[in-house]
Amino acid sequence: MMLNLASRAYDRRWRIDPIVRSLLDTDFYKLLMLQMIWKHHADVPVTFSLINRSTDVRLAEIIERRELEAQLDHVRSLALTNQERIWLAGNTFYGTEGIFQPDFLAWLKTLRLPEYELRILDGQYELRFSGPWSQVMLWEIYAVTIVNTLRNRAGLARLSELELDVLYSRAKTRLWEKLDRLAEAGVTGIADFSTRRRGDFLFQEWAVLAAQDRLGAAFNGTSNVSLAQKHGIEAIGTNAHELPMVLTALADTDEEMRSAQYRVLDQWQQMYQGRLLVFLPDTYGSTQFLEEAPDWVADWTGLRVDSKDPFEAGEEAIRWWQARGRDPREKLVLFSDALDLDDILALDRAFRGRCRLGFGWGTLFANDFRGCHPRHRDDLNPLSLVCKITEVRGRPAVKLSDNIAKPTGPETEITRYRRLFGDAGAAFRPIVA
Repeated sequence: MMLNLASRAYDRRWRIDPIVRSLLDTDFYKLLMLQMIWKHHADVPVTFSLINRSTDVRLAEIIERRELEAQLDHVRSLALTNQERIWLAGNTFYGTEGIFQPDFLAWLKTLRLPEYELRILDGQYELRFSGPWSQVMLWEIYAVTIVNTLRNRAGLARLSELELDVLYSRAKTRLWEKLDRLAEAGVTGIADFSTRRRGDFLFQEWAVLAAQDRLGAAFNGTSNVSLAQKHGIEAIGTNAHELPMVLTALADTDEEMRSAQYRVLDQWQQMYQGRLLVFLPDTYGSTQFLEEAPDWVADWTGLRVDSKDPFEAGEEAIRWWQARGRDPREKLVLFSDALDLDDILALDRAFRGRCRLGFGWGTLFANDFRGCHPRHRDDLNPLSLVCKITEVRGRPAVKLSDNIAKPTGPETEITRYRRLFGDAGAAFRPIVA
């Protein structure tokens, strides 16, 4: 794909250049989770809220409100097309045909995203999405992608076309050099997890095609459903923190709260099997999750490491499988938090042959413009921007995380959850993106 990214970024003569052009421009795990939510919890009222953890970047002073509203309103006009529905119905995902049920796809075709709430407070946008869980949960990826891209566009707008050409040339060369080193080291299991924090859609597309070209079969696929459809690439993804966060918030007793993280998995395995049985243990701490997990969880395909030190998390997982009488060499460990080249190489050296390896490469795969700016500015450096469940049926929703720098929720509720779940294995790690 010989696309002139610099000219495309420089020449915007149309009324609106949509950042999200399809409902499939989202992560695959959102559709998998949405089907389970639609089946079991469709009408649970929830609220998602945008959270900028890079507080020194005052987004409301960078992004014009009218531009943000125009992009959000455009997403509200989108609907699943017939071609997209047919592709979802007929394609094979994770080796399985018919993952998406006909009734679910018929409902999805009628879905239009509901209204949003937007205000400005202390230089930041407060953006909230409230309504039935099944109707609002897709907003998460679109919201983060839109705000992140508008911030990037503001930085790009200061550059001439030649300066943009220099910027993109440097960024593309940097990624190609990373891919070269991964190929030379024989690393496998690489996947694109960059959708929400990409530079923009076109650069993510270029990055995915570059990885496919340079890595071949060592590149497993992309989390972005639209790119998977367009280029015939495997769509990658399983589940995320919002599932246990909602079920835990709905619980009425301490016992129900502690067991909610396993009830979620039980519902998941009723709907999905095989390679989709990958669990995420760190919503309230990986150590407590593993210690109290029912034995059947050890039969799952593997786990995803998010916020814990990845080397500690990998060793902990291997010890856990061994203690449960399973062979770790048959299990998948999917590393996915703030990875870049050196992290992937080091993890591959540490764990190759001891377990099956996967690497969900996010922000620094398709949004690494650090040091590439021709004017030596840092206004294109990645943000740590998230959109999390903050309320469930009028109750606060909480995420603790293995990283004590990343909890979400009111402080009083975070304290209560920590008393309930403990803090075993939790530690501070700098937030990269």
